[in-house]
Amino acid sequence: MKSGKSLFTFNRKLSRNKNHKLDKIKFLNKRQKFILSVVILSLCLFITEHFLGRSAIYIVIGISVLTDIFLFFSLRGDLEDNFSPQVFILPFFFSLAFGLFYLLIPARLLTRIAMTAVYAIGLYSLFLSENIFTVSSIRTIALLSSARTVAFVLTLLSYFFLANVIFTFHINVIITLLLIFVVTFPLVLNSIWIYTLEKDFKKDILWVFSLALCLFEVAILLWFWPSSPTVIALFLTGIFYSIVGLSQAWFERRLFKSVILEYVWVAFVVFVVLALFTTWG
Repeated sequence: MKSGKSLFTFNRKLSRNKNHKLDKIKFLNKRQKFILSVVILSLCLFITEHFLGRSAIYIVIGISVLTDIFLFFSLRGDLEDNFSPQVFILPFFFSLAFGLFYLLIPARLLTRIAMTAVYAIGLYSLFLSENIFTVSSIRTIALLSSARTVAFVLTLLSYFFLANVIFTFHINVIITLLLIFVVTFPLVLNSIWIYTLEKDFKKDILWVFSLALCLFEVAILLWFWPSSPTVIALFLTGIFYSIVGLSQAWFERRLFKSVILEYVWVAFVVFVVLALFTTWG
């Protein structure tokens, strides 16, 4: 009897070790896919400096779409049982923001290399975060809080780049505001989703639309404001951080007085920066 129990225990341990090794191999394979995707997309971004005009914009959009395609194939196993379309929002806009902003920076080799390196690090961190969000809706993950922080920081960076590019175009007010809303709504939706992890985005649609509408109204005032596109984009990003950050604190049930003051202070600082760098008269 003892030998039978010992054999059963040994087989059980062996089975656990095999399952553990298989899970580890799968995780490594997923991480390898992330690394390969980041390398390919970073090289594509670096190559865009050799293209000008509309062709460069089309390539940037292609890179953004390719980002979501790579992410889908990397997370395909997890998405089969837990598909959330919100997973693909930030990766697309992150690549789009970097790609468009990439075309505005000086054509210096060191600058391009530094920008590409930042993009690669950010994209890899984003892929890992999206992986955590996908798995977290099934079971609790200890790194969920860190993934939310990374995703929100990258959202703010993407929003700043995109707002800067849009206001740099100096195009018609209606088109400018339309582009701002098209960028703002999905990024707000993603920022709320990383805290609710709701598969059905319709449950938070009213909340998201209200926040996007507030930012849209701020953008209307900023279009007539006599300041540079960079300062305007910085102020709009600060307002994005404040109102969306307060919403996230509400969903996380930590909307305390100190938290509210922190976001109000950020809004005040970016307003002071906007006022100081405004060309009056």
